[in-house]
Amino acid sequence: MSSLNGNPLTDEPQDPAFVVSLNGSQGSLKGWVVVDSLHDGLAMGGTRMTPGVTQEEVAGLARDMTHKFTLAGLPIGGAKAGIVSDGSDREQTFRTFGRTVKPLLHGGIHLGIDMGVTPADRAVFFDEAGYDPRYRLGAPDMPIDWRTYYEPLIDCTGHGVGVAAITALEARGHQGPARVVVQGFGAVGRAVAHFLEERGHVVVGVADVEGTISASRLPVADLVAITDEFGRIDRSRLPQDVTVSQEQDAWLDVEADLLILAAQKHAINAENAHRVRAGLVVEGGNLSSSGEAKEKVRASGTVLVPGVIANIGGAASAALAVTRVVPFDLSADARKAWVFDWVGDRVRRNTRDLLEIAAAHAGDPLPTLLTARRKDRS
Repeated sequence: MSSLNGNPLTDEPQDPAFVVSLNGSQGSLKGWVVVDSLHDGLAMGGTRMTPGVTQEEVAGLARDMTHKFTLAGLPIGGAKAGIVSDGSDREQTFRTFGRTVKPLLHGGIHLGIDMGVTPADRAVFFDEAGYDPRYRLGAPDMPIDWRTYYEPLIDCTGHGVGVAAITALEARGHQGPARVVVQGFGAVGRAVAHFLEERGHVVVGVADVEGTISASRLPVADLVAITDEFGRIDRSRLPQDVTVSQEQDAWLDVEADLLILAAQKHAINAENAHRVRAGLVVEGGNLSSSGEAKEKVRASGTVLVPGVIANIGGAASAALAVTRVVPFDLSADARKAWVFDWVGDRVRRNTRDLLEIAAAHAGDPLPTLLTARRKDRS
């Protein structure tokens, strides 16, 4: 294994391997690519586009990618890109982004999608960079194109988050249906809600950008049918007998056993952590809780499964292809099942081990688990 910032097999990397400031190539662009670690010259992570994204945020997300791949045992380093934009003039933005990051893409830094970036956006910047993940020097060619491989796996992140939730509920000895609140109803939130409802649990609260919807039982399929691509639920078409609140963080006040965080950065923070009612919190997003909030939640007796364990489906799906681990000779359905099973197995193992460490030792169990996984990879 090679790294530019120490040996992540034996100690935690303190600084990114390198940071690239994006000033635009033949166009206006502001942003960063942070490569936190390299594994045999490879790293990967999503591209986030929001008006307020910062270099610090991108660096934190890149570090989380390193942790995700370490915990999953995948032979690739962590990276992340951030674009400062409100999403206007998307075509020009992503063509400029593609030209700017072209050397990184062709040099082993695979950049995918994250908040504010769609598969269509990714297709634009891949095209502008002349980048095709099927071909990489020193690796076998992928026999199928990226879209054919990746699009059927869109719910894999939600699947992994659901597996983490079920595993943690079982480990805690929870009996019967759990009452679930899902904060964020984008692709991940919707997939988790479906996953848990199918297994007999009850969704009692859902939050989107406009507020919180709650009831003794929310029909997930009905809510999905009236939700747009950005996770916004049409209030004019809501089922009867639901409560609607526009109060900020009202999802924290819904009585629940399980809280799924699947939206913005630091949804739980130092100011609102005391309002968490659920006995179990599972992070379905990136940086869903601040460090201080995690400490407060743990101190209150609530169990929190971090995103670097639960939220690996999308990242792992891509990494399995980039590193050529996935068996491409399988049929499309069998290949999808293989990836979902692989992700589920890793999430289940890491969730169980994390909770066992937490039960035996005070404090944050994640560093101990990361150390054990680094030893596994060495």
